[in-house]
Amino acid sequence: MTIKVSIDASGGDHGISVTIEAGIKALGEFQDLQLTFVGDQSSIEAEIEKHSPSKVTTSRIQIVHATEVVLMNESPAIALRKKKDSSMRVAINLVDSNTVDACVSAGNTGALMAISRFVLKTIKGIDRPAIMGRMPTMTGHTHMLDLGANVDSSPQALLEFATMGSIAVEQTEGISKPIVGLLNIGEEEMKGNDKIKKTSELLKASNLNYHGFVEGDDIYKGTVDLVVCDGFEGNIALKASEGVASMMSHYLKRAFTRNWLTKIVALIATPVLKDFKSSLDPGKYNGASLLGLRGIVVKSHGGADSDSFFMAISEAYTEVNAKIIDKISSQISIELEKNE
Repeated sequence: MTIKVSIDASGGDHGISVTIEAGIKALGEFQDLQLTFVGDQSSIEAEIEKHSPSKVTTSRIQIVHATEVVLMNESPAIALRKKKDSSMRVAINLVDSNTVDACVSAGNTGALMAISRFVLKTIKGIDRPAIMGRMPTMTGHTHMLDLGANVDSSPQALLEFATMGSIAVEQTEGISKPIVGLLNIGEEEMKGNDKIKKTSELLKASNLNYHGFVEGDDIYKGTVDLVVCDGFEGNIALKASEGVASMMSHYLKRAFTRNWLTKIVALIATPVLKDFKSSLDPGKYNGASLLGLRGIVVKSHGGADSDSFFMAISEAYTEVNAKIIDKISSQISIELEKNE
């Protein structure tokens, strides 16, 4: 089976210079992958030529011209209503028409969610889509949603997030019955607001492998396979973790370049430092899924380099292979029948 993915080639902070390089790398990695780059055709062709791909690789590349680009600071409403020929919109339209199996974009998150929801619609039984991404832990990584698509989500919405996330983790990671935790200010039953307590009751009554409440530090301990929260808290946690990683890198670099002695120590510790950097590098975990839509859309970090954007393409490839949409739709249908 050929897996077809559209790339919003012009989206993100770096645009075509990053997306094309990452795409060519992905084509080399996945022999059954076909990419459709969407954006200014002449610019895309020129960038592809720079990388001198083989004829075999170029045979798996298609280009769809788009005349507009959604800017990173642009209003989602403007992007949705007035930029109907943007590279982002056209790339998502290709998913809707079943021309491709998934879309990857590093563009404006709000615009991507708004356009995706408008064009693709949500799976029956899902009120709101949610953004799920991976977070580094002491034991590898965990998954977390929602990372910013929704604020002030209801207990029912959080249950939907947990259900979608659990299915996605099980299918993409091969984890049977992923352990689900609900983010709270404490692990004790009496802690948290009414919304969190009501959500916990719903999760206990579900068929999910519910662990109970988890705190912020549990995210990085790897206590559970999936952390469920509202988009407001999730986005804060995500940005805080990225900020801590950057701060630690800053202080380590400053400490090791202080004088000639620390520079020698840094040279000796180079293998350890590389491993440390790799473990905390946000780019290694790049590629957040917009779960709940009737099509696969993966959001890359806006400032992603080619290696990081490659990870986002890999995530889309994995989700298509796992038939994520079919699995989520099937499970949600079962849950709806139970409640009728």
